[in-house]
Amino acid sequence: MTDGIHIPGEKANVRIATRFFPLSDTLRPYVSAIYLTEVAVPEGTRIEDYLHPEWANMRFIDGEAPLAAIGGGPITTVPHFVATGPTSQASYFAAGNMRAWGIGILPTGWAKFFTLAAEELADRFCDGTAHPAFAAFAPLSEKLRRANDVDAAAAMIDGHLVALLAGAPRDDPAIVAAHRALVDDDLGSVADLSEKLGLSERSVERLSHRAFGFPPKLLLRRQRFLRSLGRFMLDPSMAWIDTLDHQYYDQAQFTRDFQRFMGMSPRAYASRPKPILGAAAFARAAAAGAAVQGLHKPVE
Repeated sequence: MTDGIHIPGEKANVRIATRFFPLSDTLRPYVSAIYLTEVAVPEGTRIEDYLHPEWANMRFIDGEAPLAAIGGGPITTVPHFVATGPTSQASYFAAGNMRAWGIGILPTGWAKFFTLAAEELADRFCDGTAHPAFAAFAPLSEKLRRANDVDAAAAMIDGHLVALLAGAPRDDPAIVAAHRALVDDDLGSVADLSEKLGLSERSVERLSHRAFGFPPKLLLRRQRFLRSLGRFMLDPSMAWIDTLDHQYYDQAQFTRDFQRFMGMSPRAYASRPKPILGAAAFARAAAAGAAVQGLHKPVE
């Protein structure tokens, strides 16, 4: 387990900590991380941040419910058990005093745990207690609310997930292969992806929507962007030109992608405080090997 990371706010009585916990080996192909974020701020105030595009997550929130919006959607109150599909747009959130347990779900995990096609919840979140696809996870909400020992709580989440694997369908090797291909820095086109998987481009399109939530062309574009963003998150002193992935033709192309995925310019993002995601990038890199969840490599 990595140490909690505390971010001093503008006031001394702001405390933010993010911790990542070890996973059972049997979960590693399906789950990117089990993590805990705790926020303590003066009563009646919130901290704001933007979550970059990522794979699916489930979060169990105890305390003040955050406000959130994906992309340009309306800002709404987040349910205490919130399930979010894969995203291709930044998620704005404003958090007050809360404790939030998170479970990052990789594409292979989505197919393992849920019968719902990923595209049906792409760029959306829902109340996990009300959606039938997440019924097997709903009992965690109350159990975590009563938990006082965080290490025991993390182990309980891990055990719950491991138990669900017993009745889950077999892995789809095409999803595993597609995920492995998507995190390959040299993969540059849908044609390359199709050739690598030994599938027609139409079959790749169907697989992409079902398991990853988006068309393959958009996924490749998202991965290229995340590789650049990940470098910046680990070293915010870098100039954007120095973070650019080798697949970019020029900085203008990157700027267009930044606007598409984050809803703002690179300069605007760099100037914003990142009270939660700034430190979480370092904690995630130390615990899971990647600064952002979308760059998480599948288990070999």
